[in-house]
This record gives sequence, structure tokens and C-alpha cells, in this order.
Amino acid sequence: MSPHRDSLKKKLQCPKDANSNYENTTWCNRDLIPIPPERRTYGYVSYMAYWTVSGSNISAWTVGSTLLAFGLSPQQAIAAVVVGGIITGLLAVFCGWMGAKHYIGFTVASRFSWGMRGAYFPVVIRVFVACIWFGLQAYWGGQATRVCVGAIIPGLAHMPNYFSASSHLETKDFIGLLIWMAAFIPAILIRPERLQIPFAICFVFFCGTVFGLLIWGVTQAHGPGRLFDEPGTAPSTGWAFMFSLTAIMGAWGGGTLGQSDWTRYATKTLAPVPSQLVASPLTITVTAVIGIVVTSAARDILGGEVIWNPIYLLAAVQEHYNSSSAARAGVFFAALGLVASQLAISLVLNAVSCGMDMAGLWPKYINIRRGAAIMAVIGIATQPWQILATASKFLQVLSGFSVFLAPLTGIMLADYHLVRQRKLKVNDLYRGDASSIYWFSYGFNWRAPVAFFWGVWPMLRKYQTRSTGSHVSARRLTNGSAGLVASVEALTDPEWTGWIRLYNLTFIVGLAISFALFLGLNLIFPVSSLGLEADFNDTDSALSAPHDSGSDGTEHGDEKKSPVFSV
Repeated sequence: MSPHRDSLKKKLQCPKDANSNYENTTWCNRDLIPIPPERRTYGYVSYMAYWTVSGSNISAWTVGSTLLAFGLSPQQAIAAVVVGGIITGLLAVFCGWMGAKHYIGFTVASRFSWGMRGAYFPVVIRVFVACIWFGLQAYWGGQATRVCVGAIIPGLAHMPNYFSASSHLETKDFIGLLIWMAAFIPAILIRPERLQIPFAICFVFFCGTVFGLLIWGVTQAHGPGRLFDEPGTAPSTGWAFMFSLTAIMGAWGGGTLGQSDWTRYATKTLAPVPSQLVASPLTITVTAVIGIVVTSAARDILGGEVIWNPIYLLAAVQEHYNSSSAARAGVFFAALGLVASQLAISLVLNAVSCGMDMAGLWPKYINIRRGAAIMAVIGIATQPWQILATASKFLQVLSGFSVFLAPLTGIMLADYHLVRQRKLKVNDLYRGDASSIYWFSYGFNWRAPVAFFWGVWPMLRKYQTRSTGSHVSARRLTNGSAGLVASVEALTDPEWTGWIRLYNLTFIVGLAISFALFLGLNLIFPVSSLGLEADFNDTDSALSAPHDSGSDGTEHGDEKKSPVFSV
């Protein structure tokens, strides 16, 4: 290889810290190593700021629409939000513990459950989901920006559309998206350990939006609105309540699964816990309750239309008051809070986590910043406006991605807390050969994909059809039933009610099955080297595990460890 090409490759590699104790390898770079003490900047208050962003956002505002759609009354929906928020907080504690103790994120943590090579599978799943969701979040952020700017320039709200109808994108929304992206791109340059103040600022803006709309709605409607007087319509309140819990857990499933991406910045092991147990359920509950109240009151004020999305609600408010100066001022500041919230949530749940996952795919040349930039390009390239306008079935599939995230969560919890008893050889998580105890067989731990498959399969099973003359009739076959496919295809046959109920319990069932099966497989087919611990820079071969031969005779090995980092 020519010297010029070697020089170019070195320049393209991810930058390293001065006096670093690591090398950019296939498994390691600055954003994948355990966070060193000088970069652990998140204390109790910082994590409160993190969870105010994660719990107070448009998703939490609109969760009431999901719960009421299940047939709960507003009061029952509020109770479900409280319980769901508490469970979400508990999951966050257990999922985030490895980050606070070992200072590693999900990308690296996947290696001890799936194997060094097998870990690419859960990482790719998260990358795919994050890119799609970022596109949607960015589009909503652009719409919020359009409403915000439209309050200053009313002509933008009524701007003629110069795009073709088939594009499903209006000119004003495109302008808003460009402005929002212009704010988002510089934000990804901020190191994750320095995001506390931006989080706090975004939360203050969003609080102004939430409570401003609450005051407006209750004052103008003289109460919470007539929606609160309507009874629940669920034929079984118990099932509807359980569906609501799993909907809440699924909505924050990606955040809880990747908690270690953020808890690894903790100044103390217990620093994230108060925010997870208090701020998480509190912010989710308060935001959802206010969303229900404001939506109910706005229905009475605006003439009977139910508008769950606060972005569209603000646009309707400006129209309702004929773009008066007072209405425009209120809409501007309220929309500004939504813009800030979309920026913050895109950084928290998309940019940082997805950036680190992409870094895990090619550590020499991708870090969090570069990964986040790639995610932004892919997310916009998916044309989320097309998805929202024309692919309702795809959206249902997308919302059902907890089908895949729940088993990943179950496997990780069972392995870390019960199988490994929260003990890891961190240095072996960065060795890509048989000298690592996490190499298993050819770099794969077969127990994880087996548990994952059986955790996913009941949620995906589909009933089949056969042609009978001129029509197609559904038949129940020995291997047929309904799950995610039934939801997408809107199957209503009573024969499939049980399976559809099971699908509606996706997160709980998928987590439980994969958790139990992974634990059982490890009891029946135990792995060796459990209970061993080592730090990132530890190269002491005395800690090596006894040889445990896999199908290739090199599952672990007891070879002398060769360091993969400079010390």
C-alpha cells in the first residue's frame, strides 16, 4: 500500500485523546472505552435533567390517545400512566446498572451476552430503529419549527405548496425541516458528557409550553373538558389496563434498553437511581395527564375536534384566533418549547445511542459524532413524510418494534444480573479472538439468538390463507396464529382475539420469555469463566479462564492475553 494511502487512512481514523490508554481497533475507540474518571460528569442533578427530557416530550403528551383508544376512561388512563412510569423507572435502574458500575454502553455490553461477533446483531437492530425514528422525529421537529416561525410570519402558515401532491411534503414543512436540521447538526458536536445544560434549557422551554397550554385550556373551557366525564368503553378494563402498561413500557423501551449509554457517565454508581425512580414516572405522568386535560379542553374550545398532537393543536389555536397578535405570541413561545424538546429527545434517544452503535460497527473510522451524522442522513433519506402519509401499515410495524427490543432487554437483564452476577472482565470485551472469555464459539454465544427467537416468535406468528374458488378464506393451521401481522392486517376475527391480546402485551411477554429461556439455557448449558472480573487496562493472564472448548475447540482458551491497547 502506498505511503500516501496509509497517510490518508490515518487521517480518516477517529481522533484519540492525548495520552490515551487505548488504540483505535476493530473493537475500540474513544467512545467505546469505559468512561474514564475525568469524563464522568453526570451527578444526581444531571440525571434529573436527562429524565426530564426523556419523560417530558411529545410522545408522553400523546400517550393518552393510545390509552383512551384501548377503551380506558381518562381517570383509568392516568392510573395506567403512573404504574407504567414506575415500571419504566425500575427497568431503567436494572438496565443502567452495568453502565454505572463498569462505565460501558449497550454497544459493548452486548458482547458478553451475544459474543464478540454476535453482538453486531442487536447493534444493527438498534441502528435501524434509531435511523427510522430520527427521520420521524426530525420531521415533527420541522413541523414544530414551521409553526414557530409561522407565528412570527403568518404568511408561512398559509404558504402555497410548490411541491407535487405525490411528494406528501408541503413547502412550509420543508422550510421548517431545513431550519430544524440547521439547529440539530451543530448540537451533535457537543460531547455527551457536556449536554446537561442544554437538557435543562430544553426542559424549561418545554415546561413553559406544557403549563401554558394547560392554563389556556382549563381557563377557556372552564375546566378539563367534557372528555373527562365520558366513561371507559373497554369490554374488559383489566385487559385494557395491561395493554396500556405495555404500551407505555414499549414507548420507552428503547430508552431503557440503552440506559447504560448514559449511566456510564455517572460520577457515582447510585447517581442515576433517584432520577430513574422519581423523575422518570413523575415527568411521564405529569406530561401525559396534562396532554389528556388539554386535549379534552381544546375539543370544547375548538369546536369538537380532538387534536392529540400539540404541534397541530398550536396551529389550530392560531387559526381559531385569526392570527391575532396575542395568539401569535403564545403560539410562538409554545412552539419554541416543542422545537427544543424535539432537539433534546433526538440527541438523547437517537444521536448519542445510534452514534455509539455505529461506532461499534467500525470503530477505527466512526465515533459518536460521525455516527450521528450518518444517522441524520439516513433518517432524512427515508423520507419520513412519505412514511407518515402513505404507509400506515409500516408505521404499525414500526410502533411494534418493541417486539424486537423487549427480548433484547430480557436477555441482557438475565445475563448481567443473574448469570454473571454483575461481574465482568471488561478488558476481554475489547479482544476479538479466542483469548477473550466472551468469544464463545467463533465469536457467537448461541444461547442469545435462541432466546431472542423464542421471545419474538409468538409476537410474529401469522395465520395463513388459502384460495377457495373465487375468494380467499382464513384458516387456522397448526403453525398459524396472529401477532404483529394480525395487527398490521387489522384482523378482527374472534378466533384470533387471544393472539392479538398477546401481541398487545408485546413488551411484557417478549421480555419475560427471553429472560426465562436465556436463564434456563445457561443453567442447562453453563458458560465458563463466570465470576471473573478485570478492569479495562488489566492484562494479567492469571485471570484467564480455563479452556472450554466450543464447536471449533476455541470457545474461550487459556492463552496468555495480549493487550489490544497501549498502556
